[in-house]
Amino acid sequence: MLKVRRSRDRGYVEQDWLKSYHTFSFGSYFDRKHMNFRSLRVMNEDWIAPNSGFPTHPHDNMEIITYVIEGRLAHRDSMGNQEQITHGEIQSMSAGTGITHSEFNPDDQATTHLYQIWLVPAEKNIKPSYQQIRYDQAPSGQLTLLASQQPKDGAVFINQDVDLYRAELAKGDELSFDIRPGRGVWLQTVRGGLVVNGEAIQTGDALIVEDESQLAISAQEASEFLLFDLV
Repeated sequence: MLKVRRSRDRGYVEQDWLKSYHTFSFGSYFDRKHMNFRSLRVMNEDWIAPNSGFPTHPHDNMEIITYVIEGRLAHRDSMGNQEQITHGEIQSMSAGTGITHSEFNPDDQATTHLYQIWLVPAEKNIKPSYQQIRYDQAPSGQLTLLASQQPKDGAVFINQDVDLYRAELAKGDELSFDIRPGRGVWLQTVRGGLVVNGEAIQTGDALIVEDESQLAISAQEASEFLLFDLV
Protein backbone atom coordinates (compact mmCIF):
# COMPACT_ATOMS: atom_id res chain seq x y z
CA MET A 1 0.00 0.00 0.00
CA LEU A 2 1.29 3.43 -0.99
CA LYS A 3 0.04 6.76 0.31
CA VAL A 4 1.36 10.23 -0.51
CA ARG A 5 1.65 13.03 2.04
CA ARG A 6 1.78 16.08 -0.23
CA SER A 7 4.02 18.99 0.67
CA ARG A 8 1.15 21.45 0.24
CA ASP A 9 -0.97 19.58 2.79
CA ARG A 10 1.52 19.90 5.65
CA GLY A 11 0.99 22.29 8.52
CA TYR A 12 2.70 25.66 8.10
CA VAL A 13 4.00 28.03 10.77
CA GLU A 14 5.71 31.35 10.14
CA GLN A 15 7.47 33.70 12.55
CA ASP A 16 9.76 36.67 11.96
CA TRP A 17 12.81 34.40 11.82
CA LEU A 18 11.33 30.97 11.00
CA LYS A 19 9.29 29.32 8.28
CA SER A 20 8.38 25.71 9.02
CA TYR A 21 6.33 22.93 7.44
CA HIS A 22 5.12 20.24 9.84
CA THR A 23 4.38 16.78 8.45
CA PHE A 24 2.96 15.62 11.79
CA SER A 25 1.14 17.44 14.58
CA PHE A 26 3.63 19.73 16.29
CA GLY A 27 3.33 22.84 18.44
CA SER A 28 0.34 24.91 17.34
CA TYR A 29 -0.36 22.61 14.37
CA PHE A 30 -2.67 19.72 15.22
CA ASP A 31 -4.04 17.13 12.82
CA ARG A 32 -5.45 13.99 14.40
CA LYS A 33 -4.91 12.10 11.13
CA HIS A 34 -1.20 12.90 11.09
CA MET A 35 0.34 12.23 14.50
CA ASN A 36 3.18 9.88 13.54
CA PHE A 37 4.22 7.01 11.31
CA ARG A 38 5.35 4.09 13.42
CA SER A 39 8.22 5.50 15.56
CA LEU A 40 8.62 8.58 13.33
CA ARG A 41 7.07 11.42 15.34
CA VAL A 42 8.37 14.72 13.88
CA MET A 43 9.37 15.68 10.35
CA ASN A 44 9.78 19.46 10.27
CA GLU A 45 11.23 21.32 7.31
CA ASP A 46 12.63 24.61 8.61
CA TRP A 47 14.04 27.79 7.09
CA ILE A 48 15.90 29.80 9.75
CA ALA A 49 16.75 33.45 9.06
CA PRO A 50 20.33 34.76 9.45
CA ASN A 51 21.52 35.36 13.03
CA SER A 52 18.39 33.69 14.42
CA GLY A 53 17.38 30.38 15.91
CA PHE A 54 15.93 28.33 18.72
CA PRO A 55 17.03 29.48 22.19
CA THR A 56 18.00 26.96 24.85
CA HIS A 57 15.18 24.49 25.46
CA PRO A 58 14.82 21.01 27.00
CA HIS A 59 14.19 17.53 25.57
CA ASP A 60 13.91 14.08 27.08
CA ASN A 61 13.25 10.57 25.78
CA MET A 62 13.41 11.45 22.11
CA GLU A 63 15.82 10.59 19.29
CA ILE A 64 16.58 13.79 17.35
CA ILE A 65 18.23 13.93 13.93
CA THR A 66 19.20 17.11 12.09
CA TYR A 67 19.75 17.05 8.32
CA VAL A 68 20.97 20.35 6.86
CA ILE A 69 20.10 21.03 3.23
CA GLU A 70 21.60 24.51 2.86
CA GLY A 71 23.53 26.82 5.15
CA ARG A 72 24.90 26.16 8.63
CA LEU A 73 23.43 25.36 12.03
CA ALA A 74 25.27 26.09 15.29
CA HIS A 75 24.48 23.62 18.08
CA ARG A 76 25.23 23.98 21.79
CA ASP A 77 24.01 21.62 24.52
CA SER A 78 24.20 20.83 28.23
CA MET A 79 26.60 17.94 27.54
CA GLY A 80 29.24 20.48 26.51
CA ASN A 81 28.98 20.02 22.74
CA GLN A 82 29.47 23.12 20.58
CA GLU A 83 29.36 22.27 16.89
CA GLN A 84 28.32 23.56 13.48
CA ILE A 85 26.44 21.34 11.05
CA THR A 86 26.45 21.77 7.27
CA HIS A 87 25.16 19.84 4.27
CA GLY A 88 27.07 16.57 4.02
CA GLU A 89 26.85 15.94 7.77
CA ILE A 90 24.34 14.18 9.99
CA GLN A 91 23.69 14.99 13.65
CA SER A 92 22.01 12.58 16.05
CA MET A 93 21.11 13.26 19.67
CA SER A 94 19.58 10.86 22.18
CA ALA A 95 17.83 13.08 24.71
CA GLY A 96 17.34 10.20 27.16
CA THR A 97 17.00 11.32 30.78
CA GLY A 98 17.12 14.95 29.67
CA ILE A 99 19.24 17.59 27.95
CA THR A 100 18.99 21.25 27.00
CA HIS A 101 20.28 22.67 23.73
CA SER A 102 20.08 25.63 21.37
CA GLU A 103 20.17 25.77 17.57
CA PHE A 104 21.16 28.91 15.72
CA ASN A 105 21.91 30.11 12.21
CA PRO A 106 25.29 31.85 12.66
CA ASP A 107 25.42 33.33 9.15
CA ASP A 108 24.96 37.06 8.61
CA GLN A 109 23.25 36.68 5.23
CA ALA A 110 22.31 33.11 4.27
CA THR A 111 19.17 31.28 5.39
CA THR A 112 19.61 27.81 6.91
CA HIS A 113 17.35 25.14 5.42
CA LEU A 114 17.03 21.81 7.21
CA TYR A 115 14.91 18.88 8.29
CA GLN A 116 14.55 18.19 11.99
CA ILE A 117 13.44 14.65 12.68
CA TRP A 118 12.28 13.07 15.94
CA LEU A 119 11.79 9.38 16.63
CA VAL A 120 10.29 7.77 19.71
CA PRO A 121 13.10 5.81 21.43
CA ALA A 122 13.14 2.04 21.82
CA GLU A 123 14.44 2.39 25.39
CA LYS A 124 13.57 5.28 27.69
CA ASN A 125 15.75 7.08 30.22
CA ILE A 126 19.09 6.19 28.68
CA LYS A 127 22.16 8.37 29.19
CA PRO A 128 22.00 11.35 26.80
CA SER A 129 24.45 11.29 23.90
CA TYR A 130 25.47 13.33 20.85
CA GLN A 131 27.01 12.30 17.53
CA GLN A 132 27.92 14.20 14.39
CA ILE A 133 29.64 12.76 11.33
CA ARG A 134 30.42 13.75 7.77
CA TYR A 135 29.06 10.99 5.58
CA ASP A 136 30.61 9.69 2.38
CA GLN A 137 28.63 10.60 -0.71
CA ALA A 138 27.62 7.37 -2.45
CA PRO A 139 27.71 7.29 -6.26
CA SER A 140 24.51 8.46 -7.92
CA GLY A 141 21.88 5.76 -7.69
CA GLN A 142 23.12 4.23 -4.43
CA LEU A 143 21.89 4.55 -0.86
CA THR A 144 24.06 5.80 2.01
CA LEU A 145 23.23 4.61 5.54
CA LEU A 146 23.15 7.65 7.85
CA ALA A 147 21.72 6.31 11.12
CA SER A 148 20.82 2.93 12.57
CA GLN A 149 20.35 0.97 15.78
CA GLN A 150 23.16 -1.19 14.41
CA PRO A 151 25.35 1.39 12.65
CA LYS A 152 28.02 0.49 10.12
CA ASP A 153 30.10 2.24 7.47
CA GLY A 154 30.32 5.40 9.59
CA ALA A 155 26.60 5.80 10.34
CA VAL A 156 25.49 7.25 13.68
CA PHE A 157 23.69 5.25 16.37
CA ILE A 158 20.01 5.81 17.04
CA ASN A 159 18.06 4.29 19.93
CA GLN A 160 15.32 2.79 17.76
CA ASP A 161 14.99 -0.01 15.20
CA VAL A 162 15.21 2.36 12.24
CA ASP A 163 17.61 2.50 9.32
CA LEU A 164 17.87 5.97 7.79
CA TYR A 165 19.32 6.26 4.29
CA ARG A 166 19.87 9.10 1.84
CA ALA A 167 20.45 9.12 -1.90
CA GLU A 168 21.02 11.52 -4.74
CA LEU A 169 19.88 10.48 -8.20
CA ALA A 170 20.66 12.06 -11.55
CA LYS A 171 17.82 12.33 -14.03
CA GLY A 172 17.03 8.86 -15.34
CA ASP A 173 18.78 7.00 -12.51
CA GLU A 174 16.99 4.08 -10.89
CA LEU A 175 17.43 2.04 -7.74
CA SER A 176 15.49 -0.62 -5.86
CA PHE A 177 15.00 -1.20 -2.15
CA ASP A 178 13.92 -4.48 -0.57
CA ILE A 179 11.55 -4.19 2.40
CA ARG A 180 11.74 -6.82 5.12
CA PRO A 181 8.47 -8.42 6.28
CA GLY A 182 6.59 -6.42 8.89
CA ARG A 183 8.44 -3.17 8.23
CA GLY A 184 7.28 0.12 6.77
CA VAL A 185 9.05 2.82 4.79
CA TRP A 186 8.79 6.60 4.86
CA LEU A 187 10.42 8.23 1.82
CA GLN A 188 10.90 12.00 2.11
CA THR A 189 11.71 13.92 -1.06
CA VAL A 190 14.25 16.63 -0.25
CA ARG A 191 14.39 17.98 -3.80
CA GLY A 192 13.53 16.90 -7.32
CA GLY A 193 10.96 14.48 -8.67
CA LEU A 194 10.68 10.71 -8.29
CA VAL A 195 8.42 7.91 -9.41
CA VAL A 196 8.20 5.13 -6.81
CA ASN A 197 6.26 1.99 -7.73
CA GLY A 198 4.33 4.12 -10.20
CA GLU A 199 3.57 6.95 -7.73
CA ALA A 200 4.95 10.40 -8.62
CA ILE A 201 6.29 12.60 -5.81
CA GLN A 202 7.96 16.01 -5.85
CA THR A 203 10.04 18.23 -3.55
CA GLY A 204 8.60 18.14 -0.02
CA ASP A 205 6.27 15.21 -0.69
CA ALA A 206 6.52 12.00 1.31
CA LEU A 207 5.58 8.46 0.36
CA ILE A 208 4.23 6.17 3.09
CA VAL A 209 4.76 2.49 2.34
CA GLU A 210 3.07 -0.44 4.08
CA ASP A 211 2.74 -4.11 3.08
CA GLU A 212 5.12 -3.90 0.14
CA SER A 213 8.17 -6.09 -0.50
CA GLN A 214 10.18 -3.83 -2.81
CA LEU A 215 10.43 -0.24 -4.02
CA ALA A 216 11.43 0.68 -7.57
CA ILE A 217 12.62 4.30 -7.50
CA SER A 218 13.36 6.35 -10.62
CA ALA A 219 14.35 10.01 -10.92
CA GLN A 220 12.47 12.28 -13.30
CA GLU A 221 15.02 15.02 -12.58
CA ALA A 222 18.06 15.47 -10.34
CA SER A 223 16.76 14.42 -6.91
CA GLU A 224 17.70 13.92 -3.27
CA PHE A 225 15.69 11.94 -0.72
CA LEU A 226 15.70 10.38 2.73
CA LEU A 227 14.41 6.83 3.26
CA PHE A 228 13.37 5.53 6.69
CA ASP A 229 13.09 1.75 7.11
CA LEU A 230 11.04 1.34 10.31
CA VAL A 231 9.88 -1.56 12.44
